[in-house]
Amino acid sequence: MSATIEQLTHEALTLPETERARLAQTLLQSLEPAEEGVEQAWAIEVVRRLERVREGTAQGRPAEEVFRDIRARHQR
Repeated sequence: MSATIEQLTHEALTLPETERARLAQTLLQSLEPAEEGVEQAWAIEVVRRLERVREGTAQGRPAEEVFRDIRARHQR
C-alpha cells in the first residue's frame, strides 16, 4: 500500500462512524456508477418497508440470526 493510501486510510478511520459510512458509499459509487433510477427505486423501497414496520405488518429477524446466515453462506 502506498504511503498516500496508508495516510488516507488512517485519517478516514479517525472519522465518526456516520462520516466513514458516507465516505465508503461515495467511494463505492465511484467504482460502480448506479444505473439510472436505482437510487429512486431504493428510496421507494425504504419508504415501503418503513410503512410496514409502522403498521406492524413487517416480520423482522434478530440481527445475530441474519449475520449468522450471511456468514454461513459465504463460508461455503
